Amino acid sequence: MKEFLPIIISLVVVFALVVVISKRFKLSSRYERKPRQLNTWSALDHGIDPTVDEKL
Repeated sequence: MKEFLPIIISLVVVFALVVVISKRFKLSSRYERKPRQLNTWSALDHGIDPTVDEKL
């Protein structure tokens, strides 16, 4: 068990560093998958017919 202790401690330290770094650096919003507003092409991808007027 004593030979695994340094490995376990190093894994915990690496995991903690990964968590701290990931919380500090956020990806910008241009890398988001979903667009904020649907255009006609993406509306068709979601099954929405852009030729139908919703104001009727």
